[in-house]
Amino acid sequence: MRESDLNVLVIGSGGREHALASALAASPLVRRVTCMPGNAGMASLGRCVPVSVKDSAAICAWARENAVDLAVCGPEVPLINGLGDAFLAEGIPFFGPLAAGARLEGSKVFAKQVMREAGVPTGEWEAFEEFESALAAAARRVEREGGVVVKADGEAAGKGVFVCSTAAEAEAALRTIMIDRAFGASGDRVLIEERLTGQEASVMVIANGEEIIAMPPVQDHKRAYDNDEGPNTGGMGCYCPVPAMPPELHREAIERAVMPVLQWMGTKGTPYFGCLYAGLMMTSDGLKVLEYNCRFGDPETQVVLPMLQADFASILVAAVRNRLDEMRPKWYDGCGVCVVLASGGYPGKYPVGFPVEGVDEASGMDGVSVFQAGTALDGGRAVTSGGRVLSVTALGASFADARAKAYEACSRIRFQNQHFRKDIGARLS
Repeated sequence: MRESDLNVLVIGSGGREHALASALAASPLVRRVTCMPGNAGMASLGRCVPVSVKDSAAICAWARENAVDLAVCGPEVPLINGLGDAFLAEGIPFFGPLAAGARLEGSKVFAKQVMREAGVPTGEWEAFEEFESALAAAARRVEREGGVVVKADGEAAGKGVFVCSTAAEAEAALRTIMIDRAFGASGDRVLIEERLTGQEASVMVIANGEEIIAMPPVQDHKRAYDNDEGPNTGGMGCYCPVPAMPPELHREAIERAVMPVLQWMGTKGTPYFGCLYAGLMMTSDGLKVLEYNCRFGDPETQVVLPMLQADFASILVAAVRNRLDEMRPKWYDGCGVCVVLASGGYPGKYPVGFPVEGVDEASGMDGVSVFQAGTALDGGRAVTSGGRVLSVTALGASFADARAKAYEACSRIRFQNQHFRKDIGARLS
């Protein structure tokens, strides 16, 4: 591939993909960014092509016909379905794992088995394919430990995890997954897990086999409402760095939670390439892995990339060309806070089609970036089209500064039924 004048394709349509596309478009190495299918915000960066992320054949054909130099995939579903393998067959440079690596996210049971073999610390778990057996195991764990975690085995857009305090809650979760089939085939099998307590952290690395670049840790806010109440979502906001994970603990996380898995993948003849994301719990017994994701996090990417003080395209080119060891990126020596503006009702049902106003005013603030997610163009104006509509990120010298700017920017954005958490990063400011 060329190392400059790059024609780049970004696959996806969320806030994460808008952040990826924005960072790539800002690179002097990049001539053109095309987004597939994109959103209203990504349309301002380049052409948006209305092809489904699930249509690997159409994506590869377009990339081949349009001489794409580098493709970057944001969402997990195409990766799990083998989009990376399809690009490899075409000989088109692609940033993201092959299906063998994406299975770490595609099957939670597989990921747990890898953790066991690689010696990665994680919570106790059991896997079940029958509702009654899973229900009995969940009830036993609730009675013994006062809580349980119920997970759909397969991909569920971040919503297939239920943290339960009672047997009734566990039964409701199992019915949602296995009987109501809310997550389709991902409910064929479930995990009944030990409920870990402590602070969470997201640790992401760009990997080429065992060569990595570690990103600063991020703490996500998964619950829909303030004070961590309500159902799990894809993420309602986050902050970076994580004071509860100082540099020495971050290094331990890499050594104990990331490198053993990369080494395990290599020994199996399937080296991991792309972004590997470890969701961690810092417990009283030490670090434990909650899950792995095979791609950049959302909304973690929206806070991390604005903090990168290096050329993002250069890093991805180095990864594709097996030269990651040459990269020494620097990061903003301050704090970042990201607040997700969602449609009222999310993660349940919600109406869409409402005009979105004030984005330019908010993004014009110093140190503020606004990434669009659930938006579409209607007659030339942006309207809501999804659950998580926007991610508003602010950088500041302190968490108090970044948080104040982020919420000031949020106050300048308007759309009907707007909902967002008011406590992102509140414990730090």
